[in-house]
This record gives sequence, structure tokens and C-alpha cells, in this order.
Amino acid sequence: MIHIENLKKFYGKFPAVDDISFDVAHGEILGFLGPNGAGKSTTMKVITGYYPPNAGRITIEGHDVTEESLVTREMIGYLPETTPLYLDLTVYEYLKYVAEVRLIPKNMRAERIKKMVEVTGLHGFLDQSIGKLSKGYRQRVGLAQAMLHDPKVLVLDEPTIGLDPNQIVEIRDLIKEIGKEKTVILSTHILPEVQATCDRVVIINNGKLVADGTPDELQHRFQGKPVIYLEVHGEGAGDIARIQSIHGVETVERLEDPEPNVVNLQISAEPGTDPRSDLYRMCVQEGWTMLGMTRKVESLENIFRSLTKTDAAAEVAGEAA
Repeated sequence: MIHIENLKKFYGKFPAVDDISFDVAHGEILGFLGPNGAGKSTTMKVITGYYPPNAGRITIEGHDVTEESLVTREMIGYLPETTPLYLDLTVYEYLKYVAEVRLIPKNMRAERIKKMVEVTGLHGFLDQSIGKLSKGYRQRVGLAQAMLHDPKVLVLDEPTIGLDPNQIVEIRDLIKEIGKEKTVILSTHILPEVQATCDRVVIINNGKLVADGTPDELQHRFQGKPVIYLEVHGEGAGDIARIQSIHGVETVERLEDPEPNVVNLQISAEPGTDPRSDLYRMCVQEGWTMLGMTRKVESLENIFRSLTKTDAAAEVAGEAA
């Protein structure tokens, strides 16, 4: 659907986007993640044809965004970080204006506006001035204008920034619903938004791509040493030497016991191993009662923080090269 190859964009001599490549499949919701100043918005503007690239190539269904910009712009709906709304217009007046600018045929405009009002939940607000709407409903108007011409691709740049928690959930749910029919690129630095909404994640830092995969793949790839917490009860429970004899177990640390005759252990395993099944069998063989066993999974937030540190990002980029 979307193919980005060796994309570069400079501001003077500064590389805002530095040789990144990735694809976006049809019907995929892609989270484009990075800290502030990483190059997310610049990449979005190049994809949508607002900025020309200094090097590299972007195609949408085989059409080059630079050489065939009129074709690709018709295929894209764009919601920039600062939504371009006319606050003195009513919702209907604004959408009617966008329909005219988008050259939607006159006999189709009313139907398109009606459909976008249904999709974005703007019922009852058509005659209301945009300036009097809450931030959440202004974002809904922004989404409606981005989809009014029925694009195949929707590019959203920080769509929930400045919204309260309830509004964030509403917009997030709306994006997931839209993603059932369209390809969506969601640029953000908000981790819960990515985990709740996106099929796949691309992380950039200092203009370079540092990770690409599903949230689960990234958690598995960058998890480091697995950590298992085991809580057992019974005679001789928590025999550290016995537990350390299990394949894959590296260290065993006894934590503060939560109650008498109950042993709480933190077990570090070798990378790429998962000794939980062997731990379970050992508990059965020893006659210990297992009260709980959990495996700590590296959060996407910790992975993001690790990958976007300057030294870590440079190391990952060097390995990729």
C-alpha cells in the first residue's frame, strides 16, 4: 500500500529525517512513534506531499508522492497536529467548504457530509459554531474533514494531544473503527495510545528508524533477561539450590515473605529461555503448593525510553547498517 524507501529530509544541513525505510500494509493501523523532535511530523508532511524529500522515494499504491502528487493527495486524508479549523463557521459550513475545496461533485456533497457526521458522531452539532465546541469535538470535525473525500489512507499527527482522558478514549475508539476500512498512520508519542490502537509500531529517534514490529514483537525482541516471580508454600519450599539447577535459571533471589511458611522468589532466566513449565513440574514433584507465578514482560514504555536514548539509538542504528 505505502512504500517508503531511504527517505531523507533536511532543514539546511540538519537531517530531520535520516534515511528511513518501511512499508504500511492495506488496512493496517501503524503507530509512528518517537519523542518530540524525532522527525515524526516532518515524515508525515513528506508522505502527504506538503514537503518534498531531499532523497528517497515514497509511493502509495505504486504512485510516487513527488512525481504524481495530485493523484496521491486524493488518496490521503490528513489531520495535522494543529487542526486547520475556521472557528467562526458552523460545522456544516466548514464541511461544505472542505467539500468544495476537495472538488467533491455537487450531487455527492450532502451524502458525504451526512456519512462523515455519522462516522464521527457529530449529530446535533452541524449548526453549532466550531469555536464553541470542546477540543474533543473539534478533533472530530478535523477527522470528518480528513475523510470527507473518502481517502484510502488516513494520516493523523498527534490526534489526541491536549484532550482530556475521556476525549482521548473517544478519539482512540473512533480511530480503531475507522481503521476497519482504511489504512491509518498514527503519529504520536503517547504509549498507551499505540498499545490500544495500533497493529504495528515504527519508532524513530533523531530522524533514524530504531525499531519496527508489532507491540508484542518489540516486547519479545527487547525484553532482556526474563524475570519470573514465584510464590510457594510447603515444607522445604523455595529451595534455592534446587531451583537454580533448572535449565535456563540464572539467579534466584528470596524476597520478603508475605506471610509465615510462604516463600516469595524472584528468578532471573537466561535470555531466550522460559523455565516456567519446569518450575511448575518441580513444585509438583516436591509437593509444594504454588500460590502464584508471573513473568515480567518489558513494557512498551520502557522499550521506547531505552530505544530513544541517544546512545542506545545510535547502537541500534549501527547494527541495522
